[in-house]
Amino acid sequence: MAKTNFQYEKRQRELEKKKKAEEKARRKLETKPDGTGEANDTPDDDAPAPEAETPA
Repeated sequence: MAKTNFQYEKRQRELEKKKKAEEKARRKLETKPDGTGEANDTPDDDAPAPEAETPA
């Protein structure tokens, strides 16, 4: 009977915890600080960039 690879299983658990922690941190950054739960007013990647004024 083969032995269980405990180091592999432990590493997989650690990676899963890290993934969940990163997801939680990302969600936390997306919410507004006032606690409304809505996304921040950040420009979308699809939105055109505002044009800079050039001095005349």
